[in-house]
Order: sequence, then C-alpha cells, then structure tokens
Amino acid sequence: MNEDNISIRLMKAEDFDAVVQVDAKVLQVSRPEYYQMKFEMLFQSESYLPTSLVAEKEGGTVVGFVIGSLYVGEYGIFQDAATLDTIGVDPDYQKMGVGEKLINEFIDHLRKLDVQKIYTLVDWDDIRLINFFSENHFKPSLTINLERRL
Repeated sequence: MNEDNISIRLMKAEDFDAVVQVDAKVLQVSRPEYYQMKFEMLFQSESYLPTSLVAEKEGGTVVGFVIGSLYVGEYGIFQDAATLDTIGVDPDYQKMGVGEKLINEFIDHLRKLDVQKIYTLVDWDDIRLINFFSENHFKPSLTINLERRL
C-alpha cells in the first residue's frame, strides 16, 4: 500500500467506532469513554468548527485520524491557535506516510481557518512520538507547561 491510496477527509460522527478501533490497535487498550467525550465536543457543540480528519484507504476503511480543536480565548490564547489533541495511525499503516499526510492536511485545513499556531502535548519519554512531530516541523513551545501532582 502506498500513500497515494490513502485519502484524507473531515471526520464525521459515524467514524466513532473506526477511530476507537485504530486507537485500540495503537495503544493496545480500548478508550471508548475518551472518544465519546471528544466526539460529543466535536459534533454536539454549537461552536464546533470542523478541524478533525480521518485517513482512509480505498474502500473507505479508516486507517488513521487526527483530532484537533480551536482555541477561543482559553488560557488567554486567541483563535489564531489550535490544538492537536490526538493522532493515531493503524500500526499496519505506520511508516507509510499516513501520519505525515494527516498532519499536512490538518495544517492546510487550519490555515484556511486563519490559524497561525498549533499546540500539542507529548510525553517526554515517548521518543517515537517526539521524533514524529519533529520530522513534521514541530518544535518545543516557548510556553511552559506547569503541573502539580495531587
């Protein structure tokens, strides 16, 4: 399978099961509650702007996805910024350019919405994900992420 056989489109509510399935293959644990919350925010919000995408192979099988959202004043950040909340590519389709294609389409789509900056969080110990984002021109942010353990 090559990257040309993969198409990218806007995510639909009907993609829920496929997204959960891809995520479960990647993480080897199913998180339907997490995606239920995400999909509710994406598709039931009155202020929803479509920002999330799926990658599908010929025949319509979803093999990857990216979920993002726009900031509308949160944390003092204006709407020219967005987050990339979750990305997943079926392990059978990794290292084939699917993730890069998803990122590029995501960025192109956000540019059309006048977004200037994309934020994402990555576990410092997840070197594969850090390398993936680095290869796709992400770099450490100039903002500081603070945490407090409870």
